[in-house]
Amino acid sequence: MMGRPTVITGVGVAAPTGVGAEAHWANLLDSKSGITRISRFDASGYHVQLAGEVHDFDASDHIPRRLVAETDHMTHLAFAATQEALDGAQLNSAEHSDLELSVVTANSSAGAAFGQRELEKLYSEGPGAVGAYMSIAWFYAATTGQLSIRHGLRGPCGVIATEQAGGLDALGHSRRALDKGARAVVVGGSDAALTPYGVVAQYANGNLTSCTDPGRAYLPFDRAASGYVAGEGGAMVIVEDTASATGRGAPILGELAGYAATFDPHPRTGRPSTLRRAAQLALDDAQLGADQIDVVFADGYGTSAMDTVEVETIAALFGRRAVPVTVPKTATGRLYAGGAALDVVTALLCMRDGLIPPSINITDPAFDDQLDLVIGAPRDAPVRTALVLARGYGGFNSAVVLRRPDSLHQ
Repeated sequence: MMGRPTVITGVGVAAPTGVGAEAHWANLLDSKSGITRISRFDASGYHVQLAGEVHDFDASDHIPRRLVAETDHMTHLAFAATQEALDGAQLNSAEHSDLELSVVTANSSAGAAFGQRELEKLYSEGPGAVGAYMSIAWFYAATTGQLSIRHGLRGPCGVIATEQAGGLDALGHSRRALDKGARAVVVGGSDAALTPYGVVAQYANGNLTSCTDPGRAYLPFDRAASGYVAGEGGAMVIVEDTASATGRGAPILGELAGYAATFDPHPRTGRPSTLRRAAQLALDDAQLGADQIDVVFADGYGTSAMDTVEVETIAALFGRRAVPVTVPKTATGRLYAGGAALDVVTALLCMRDGLIPPSINITDPAFDDQLDLVIGAPRDAPVRTALVLARGYGGFNSAVVLRRPDSLHQ
């Protein structure tokens, strides 16, 4: 449950909708999709043809070339997003003790691009061709370690592996780091598994769409829903103790008011999902009632069964069509560990501008009698609070409540 009051002071984005939070936000409001045919390799013989790729991204624009060679694409994206977040928060790590600064990231697929390249060397050239950085660059915790080294973040650190729920779970862990004495935590998630073996590994859950039309492939809560599109990228934010952030005059973008996580029972038990419990616990943590939430950023899995569970959860918690619901990830695909972190940034921008971004491409809502889904165009609304939901494959459920700071109400 909530410890000290916690705020978000900086955000950074590297996503299919744009590199940079403002580019991402502008494209969402313009209903521009980042879902395209896979361009990283010839995917013509694969079950999956589409993905949310981060285009026009050159890692050497963000980090030294030496680091580019030593790290994976997932880490490159996190480097870019982290620097933007630090700059936005006006946080100079050199001005603080390294033990007061922490980093917690989420990841679910590890360094697929680096691993693919080195394994190809292994099988074509032999073990002597495999570089030494294969031992660390592919690892789930590599991004946390590299950010810690680059920015001098040596307080309580960690990595979360709960798939799509990871970005929210990392936020929950950041509060623990603050309670342990950290002054600021770099938090977020990134994934980048758009390689031949990375894509094949994603087949296992059976929920990827085989649709080849980018405008019709990922349609959560639509009658034509056929699964989801995978994507890459994510977002990073700076989480700080409220008193510390206020004391140094940091820009406060929003309050991390509530967080909770639950785990579903095995499907064979016949017991229901615990997503509603996660949402209720997050509301309790924020000391808010359901009637005080202005918008829900839904998980939006994109299959009939999973969408039905989420609709029933939202309707039971808020009432039928009682709160606007949006799924901005329809423009990016599901970014796994990066997806919920990106939703958090989008929710903060939504509160800042009083605009709820649309769920693009959805034209035939399947749950129109229960869900007030924002489609077609952005919706003007005074957004003071937002509930972000996320589910990770295997049963992970997480929920975060964000609140616009009082200074931004004016």
